[in-house]
Amino acid sequence: AGKGRLCGRRLNAGPRYKGHEVGAPPSHNMPRYELALIMKAMQRPEMAAALRRTVEALLENGALVRNLENLGERALPYKISKHNLRHTRGGYFSVDFEAPPAIIPTMLDHLDRDVDVVRPTILKHKSPRTEDSCPGLIPPNYEAKLRSKRK
Repeated sequence: AGKGRLCGRRLNAGPRYKGHEVGAPPSHNMPRYELALIMKAMQRPEMAAALRRTVEALLENGALVRNLENLGERALPYKISKHNLRHTRGGYFSVDFEAPPAIIPTMLDHLDRDVDVVRPTILKHKSPRTEDSCPGLIPPNYEAKLRSKRK
């Protein structure tokens, strides 16, 4: 893969990358997670390289990346000190992925050591409720009750 490419697709830090799926075919037994990522303020090529490292680390650990969304660069709500630097601005990103639960501590450790990452947070998506899991109230059989009273 050439510079700025990931699995044959151009890694674009902008909203156009939203919705592309990268990785292995979906596995229904893996839970879904969201990586909320604050990167230090950088130029676009450096930001794309840092995001590429993060997504490749997820893929190498067996994750399936569903979505990468750029939420923009903005001032941080408070100064954050990380890797001997004080950050006042940062780029916000959201990565939606499926992964085995065992890789989450490994990924957090990897992201904590990355000098371009100011604040990594991994949240687990709640599994959506299906109609099959709760059938609701079963209506009583009034016809059978009426017949039993007549006899």
